[in-house]
Amino acid sequence: MRLVSFGDPGAERPGVLIGSDILDLREARPAWPSSWRGILMENLWPELESMVAGAEQAVGLPTVPLGSVRLGAPVPDPSKIVAVGLNYRDHAEEQNKQPPEVPLLFSKAPSCLVGPNDPIVLPDDAVENQVDAEAELCVVIATRGKNVRREDAMSHILGYTAFNDVSGRGAQYGDKQWFRGKSFDTFGPCGPWIVTKDELGDPSGLSLESHWGETRMQSGNTSNLIHDVPALIAYISKQMTLEPGDLIATGTPSGVGVFRDPKVFLQRGMTVRICLEKVGELINLVV
Repeated sequence: MRLVSFGDPGAERPGVLIGSDILDLREARPAWPSSWRGILMENLWPELESMVAGAEQAVGLPTVPLGSVRLGAPVPDPSKIVAVGLNYRDHAEEQNKQPPEVPLLFSKAPSCLVGPNDPIVLPDDAVENQVDAEAELCVVIATRGKNVRREDAMSHILGYTAFNDVSGRGAQYGDKQWFRGKSFDTFGPCGPWIVTKDELGDPSGLSLESHWGETRMQSGNTSNLIHDVPALIAYISKQMTLEPGDLIATGTPSGVGVFRDPKVFLQRGMTVRICLEKVGELINLVV
């Protein structure tokens, strides 16, 4: 399945892609929670699977054309976004740093999330003038997990989406910690949808690219993750409880702007395109 949240910012509603239409779950099941996070927390997934399995034959289910609505971040309201630094060997090498022996975790404020085709809004130059972009595979959590064993990690996953870890490098390195530089409003483009784990399969071996306009900046593969998805879930869940709807941004390959010579940063009018194999493209205009 491919899961979306659609509608105006702050009022998104959950939906499932059925061909070129979106099954509107708020209309189909008015008594259900009005977000993916709520649906997962109430363990309504088995009923949803049954409904979707018969959707193509069913008559009268409420749908809207995909092209007629705005898509938001697939989970607009996660309890947390856990991101992982230096998780591709080539990205560590371009910084002349040793790959971390355990995952290097940081957070992004959930308020930074925006959807595909939403703009990335650059701060005033006096606040931040070194804005970079990072292509990432993002894991979406389905069920609560604490001290999850590696061999059980995949059972806690709902699916995967593309993520752009937009980063204000001036704040990131000037503050000596990363939260502010990673959390400006609109610095978390995500989407265009969640591809559920049963459809996508093994998340290792996926090509991952970023393009700024016509320039390909990054070209990597999730097979090169230092700490793979099961290892990340096991490690993170030892530190904090993972909740339904939580996002794990798993790291970025080499090629980001700040470590090029000369350095390159996002400029107004650029289009940033993140391409994740088996998921799709996440496209955002810089304004």
